[in-house]
Formats: sequence, structure tokens, C-alpha cells
Amino acid sequence: MHISRRQALKGGAAVAAGLAVPIGLPRFANAADAAAQEPSNTEVKAIDGTNVLFAYGAVVPSFDGWRTHEPTRKYLSLDRTWRFTFDPDKSGEQNGWQLPQTDDSSWDTIDVPSCWDLKDTPGFGGYDGTNFGHGTAFIDGYAWYRVDVTVPSNWRGNYVRLNSLGASYIADFWVNGKHLGTHEGGSTAFALPVGDAIRPGQRNVVAARVFRNAGYTSYDGKGTAIFINTAMPPGPCDYWPYAGLLRSLWLEAVPTATVAKLLVNAADGQADVRAIVENHDTRALHGEVMIDLSHGRPATVPVDIPAGGIAVARAKLDIGTAPAWTQKNPNVLTGKATLRTSAGLDSLSTTYGVRSITTDGSKLMLSGRQLFLKGTNWHEETPEHGRSMTIEEYDTELGRIADSGANFIRNCVYNRHPYVYDWADRHGMLVLDEYDTMWVHPVQMTTQMDSYGLSTALALTTAWNQHNHPSVIMWGVQNESERDANGAPIYRAWISGMRDAIKSVDLAQRPITWASATAYDPAYEFADVLGFNEYFGYFSGKVTDLGPTLDTVHSQHPDKPILITENGSWAFPGNHGPADQAGTEEWEAGLFTGQWAQLGDRSDYVAGYTLWVFKDYKERENYNQAYNGISELGMLTFDKSYARLEYSAFRDAAWPTGLQPW
Repeated sequence: MHISRRQALKGGAAVAAGLAVPIGLPRFANAADAAAQEPSNTEVKAIDGTNVLFAYGAVVPSFDGWRTHEPTRKYLSLDRTWRFTFDPDKSGEQNGWQLPQTDDSSWDTIDVPSCWDLKDTPGFGGYDGTNFGHGTAFIDGYAWYRVDVTVPSNWRGNYVRLNSLGASYIADFWVNGKHLGTHEGGSTAFALPVGDAIRPGQRNVVAARVFRNAGYTSYDGKGTAIFINTAMPPGPCDYWPYAGLLRSLWLEAVPTATVAKLLVNAADGQADVRAIVENHDTRALHGEVMIDLSHGRPATVPVDIPAGGIAVARAKLDIGTAPAWTQKNPNVLTGKATLRTSAGLDSLSTTYGVRSITTDGSKLMLSGRQLFLKGTNWHEETPEHGRSMTIEEYDTELGRIADSGANFIRNCVYNRHPYVYDWADRHGMLVLDEYDTMWVHPVQMTTQMDSYGLSTALALTTAWNQHNHPSVIMWGVQNESERDANGAPIYRAWISGMRDAIKSVDLAQRPITWASATAYDPAYEFADVLGFNEYFGYFSGKVTDLGPTLDTVHSQHPDKPILITENGSWAFPGNHGPADQAGTEEWEAGLFTGQWAQLGDRSDYVAGYTLWVFKDYKERENYNQAYNGISELGMLTFDKSYARLEYSAFRDAAWPTGLQPW
């Protein structure tokens, strides 16, 4: 049986036994019972025959304002230098740090977006672990941010929201001392209604308080893991938990009658379109929505929007002239919804592609043709900027992935910056998208299902936010989470609940999978594609065990494709030697080629292979302190300056006959 990386290297038995340290930090502003429910109150409501996602009492909107500005709207970027200070004794709110009159002249400064980890941690990106455990990279708990902005006077009469592409791990926001809301989940975009807190034509103070969970009681290699049952992930994980206002923020003013979200599912010359419109006026409104996908004839749909309510304009459009989205010809198209009412005009654009993604028995199909995925896992970080990467850094990293011959990226265990999905759309790169459900135990699954609901909220937000991207072909609902005994009823219920949530909002009905810790997962009946992590020849067994394992899984589930979501090994950079000596580059490359050789004649039911991992990555795990917290399982070093032999082996690996990208 496969042994997970946690069991092999991270003391999984002790963790599973619950040897964790509880902490009682106050986590939410203005919350009497922090464990009652995740703070965004994410929920799905059926409106006019469409399932619509809500958070903070409003429709979860489009976040394309980070790159495109609608002519009917107003935008104010908050990407700039903020005042910043840590709050080790948790006294900031009591001391009024959220209030506009607070004197913060003695505070430090920090760029937004950025990770506070790199504010003062010399040598963060190097392999010398002498100073591991020191610097701002190891400061947990609370930190505060404040910035002054002048909002133009012509924002009066508009509906204003504060948009963030990511703040980790928990973030509270205030405008002029009014608390807007609390967000939990460090990698998902969110929008907070600003309401009457904003003062157009005047100075406004935006304050944020960000909290990061401690991973261990200490970072000296002797610390005990800390778990919080409501958090996702609930404890230390095999990636770095970057903290702060990690991604772009902006204020957005929209008309009181506005298009909040535009959903497009286009395939086989037809498009199913839903324009979700909100009315923030005190009177009911009648109007019309014109939907134009730039191909075929636009449709005009009448709408009646209740006062303070929602309506959905639906249309089925014939777009037979639209070019298809394929790997070699990734045609990215633009659609637009324009709302006209007596309250004014609003518009919202989106990009989309014409393609279908389905399963046909044991095959994964893109627009009716069988797919084979030659993929890699990839962590979103650089030594210079952590998870707050620049566009130039994304272009470099994603370009190197494309140069490796990969046609597939697994966004392992958290949402990426929107630019990643846009890049993949434009370059024909296929994507498995995931969220932060990694190493979750049954007690935490029960907490999520019975009361807290964060794992389902993250699932819904992931599918909603990335809905229109043609590059996103599958949703992954968890990674290496523990199964309970006696048929795993808790695990199965948790998996099926997240699956059903995603299916409820995805018009394309993309396949569901996950990165199981075992090839014999008791919840596979809920998967459209069977995904599992395996390290034959490294953590367990022999390289040649892969083929028989795949055959056995196929015999048990003959009507489902199989995807290897992880396989890999490690090598010290530049360590050359015999191919049978663990830790040499020759050994690492040999394990890959030995696995790859077993896939070609099984391509009728193996949908693909995903190497762990594209480049070395940072983590806080105790076992890697000698290397400054850097895991050496990548094809490239952390700074991408050196490619191991595995990189060329992966690049040169031949596709199964007839299944090259087209």
C-alpha cells in the first residue's frame, strides 16, 4: 500500500493520533462564537433557475478589475506603500488601531502586495539553514496595515466594495473605523461591501489586521505541531504559509444596478450564458441585459430586479462561427453583458473559450478527443517575493513549465493569482485547480460539515471564480487527507459534499478528482477521474510496482480515467553518481523514466502523469531545516538557476502514440 509523504517523512502517525497543541487566539473581530461558522457566510441561492454564490450578503462578483476596468465603473488601486506593525500582544483593536484618528506615525512601512515573511529575513531563498527560524518569516499572530486614500467625489451614489485577490491567513478590514468583515482563506479572492463607511471627496483610512496561525510551538526543530480544527489547512503543511496582504487590493464603485457576475459555458457551437445582476437601489427596477459573445447574434433579455434584490438574465446563443479553444490554438474570446435600467447603465466583460471537457468511460476528453496530461505540480513563489509574485516572474516560471514540454499544471492545494489562469488560457496550458484542503483529519472534516463550512466555502469560491477559464479542466477537492475507519463514512460524506457543491455552480460540469494518499480510496465512487499520489521506488516499493497498481485500480473502476497526481523523488543539486544511489541526479531521473515507461501501453485508461514538483519550494517542516526549509524534490532549484537531469528527462519523455497535444 502506498505510504503518503506525511507518513514517510513527517511523523504522520503522531499527528493522526492528535498530538497537537490547541491555541486560543481571538480570530475574528466582533464574533462571539468564532467556531460557529466561517466568517463570509458563503452560500448558494437558486435565483431564476441559476445557482448563485453569495458571501458577505452579496453576490460574489467578478474580480477582473485587477486587470480590466469597465467604462461604467470607477476603480482605486490600493497597491502602494502602507504603514505596518506587528501586534504580538493582540491589543491593536483595543487600542483603536482601526480608527482614522490613530497616530501611526511611528509605524514601519510595507509594500502591498507583499509577504511579511520577506520583510526582514536575510537569506530566505538560499539553501543554508544556519539562520532557519529567525526573521519576519517566523512571526505569527497579528499584524496591522493602514493607508490613507482620497476617494473622488463622483463616487457618491455608487455601490462600493473592497476587493482583494488574497490575504493570508485571516484578514479583517475597516474603512474609517467601520468593520467591513472578516475573510478566512489565504489564497481566495473576496469582496467586502463598503456601504456608507466611504467618504467620497475626503480622506479615508483603510485598516487591515492579518492573522497567521503558528505552525509549531517553536521553529528550532523541537516544536510541536499546532492544529486548529476550523482552519484550512488545519495545521503545518508541505508548503510555506506566506502571510500578509499577498495580492492586489482595490476599491470599486459600480452603479446601484450592476452586473455582478457573468458565467459562460461554450461548447459545440452553443453558449449557455448567465448574467447575475444586483439592485442596490431602494426601488424595484425593470430593464434589459444585452449579452454579446462577439460571435453569433447578441441576445437581449428583459429583467425585473426587486429592490435590494438579484435577478439572472439567461440566454442560449448560437456561436457556431466562434473558433474552438485547443492546446495548440487557444482562442480566447470576449463576452460582455450590458445592463440598462432607469437607474443607469452598467457593463461587465469576461473572457471564455469554446471547448468541452468530459469523460468517456476510462478516457478524458477535450472537445471529443482523448487527452493525455503530461504535467507538473508547481508552487507559486519566488525567493525575492514569496507568493506575491510579479507578472514578469509569472511569465518566467510558466514559460519554463511550457518549455519543459508539459501541457498540464496541477495548482496543488491552493488557488493561484488570476494571472495564472489568464496565462494558461492564452497558452493552451491545461489546469487542475484546487483549494486549501490538505491533510485534513476526520475530526476536522466533521467540524467543517457540522458547523464551520470553510472547506465547502472554498470549494464553491474556487469553481465560481475560475468558472469561465477554458484552461481549467478539472477541480481537485482534497490532498492526502486522512480516512476514518469502518468504511470511512466521515471522509466519504466530506468528499461528496464538496463534490456536490462544486457541481451546483459549474455550468460546464468539469470532472472532479483529488490527490488521494492511496490508490485504493474508499470515496472513488464520487470521483469522475481517479487521482492518487504515489512514490514507488522512493517512499515505498519498486518503480515497477506502478504498472500492476494501475491495472488493479482499473479493474476495480473500469469506467473511470486514472490520473497520477504526484510522483517524484529528490536529488541534491549537482550530486552526480550511480543511478542506484538515492539522492543522485541520475537516480532521480531514472525513477521518472522508469515510471513513464509504464504509462504508454495503458493510455486507454491512464489520463496522465503529474510530476512532483517543477521547482524546489519552501516549507516550515522540521525535517528540512538543514536546507533552510527548502524541499529538494524539484526539477529546478528554488531560484530556477539550475536544472537537474530530471528536467531534461521529463522534457524528452515521448507522448503515448496519437495523444500529443493538438
